[in-house]
Amino acid sequence: MKLIPTVLMLWLVPLLGCAQTAQPPQPPSNGATTDQVTPQPSPQAEPPSHDTPTSPPAQQEVAILAGGCFWGMEQILRQIPGVLDTEVGYTGGHMLQPRYEDTHHGKSGHAEAVRVTFDPTRLTYATLLEDWFFRMHDPTTLNRQGNDIGTQYRSAIFVLNEAQRTTAEQVKQRVAASGKWSDPIVTQVVKAGHFWKAEDYHQDYLVKHPSGYTCHYLR
Repeated sequence: MKLIPTVLMLWLVPLLGCAQTAQPPQPPSNGATTDQVTPQPSPQAEPPSHDTPTSPPAQQEVAILAGGCFWGMEQILRQIPGVLDTEVGYTGGHMLQPRYEDTHHGKSGHAEAVRVTFDPTRLTYATLLEDWFFRMHDPTTLNRQGNDIGTQYRSAIFVLNEAQRTTAEQVKQRVAASGKWSDPIVTQVVKAGHFWKAEDYHQDYLVKHPSGYTCHYLR
């Protein structure tokens, strides 16, 4: 196989899309190991534990959102004040334990999604949806975001309870009435099913690959 020059590869990434550029990590070609010895701090240098009775855990709520390739969505979501954790995966389909290969052609019925854990005292569910989710992707394109086409890239809010459903429907109505989008909002509001964690190489993908593909930005 001939090697494509680096400059040409960087030019091609925006054209290929999420599905065509996803590859698991490869071992070094020169036989060198990627393991490194990390210096261990002395006991005196260790920070105090945050699990002590004087420091109770933060309140937490979970949202499951889909709006195209999960790489770009996670990169925006993880930086929102009040977000505690993000994890990309697959949900809304019929296949058990789906792999990326099962989902990126839409055959498993799953959507690429992000499971967001957040502190509701700092970030409300309504704010997460209205100020972030509905701005980071185009909610009017059915089964498509940017170069990515297929049901796995659908716009959907997977609600975990009736309170979330009510809030999601209200926010969706406000966004539709705002006039920001000229076409109808096609975002689904559906009951959440099982969330299957995606492969490790998809987690924090754009942290590991800062020049990687994304079609997400705040509008």
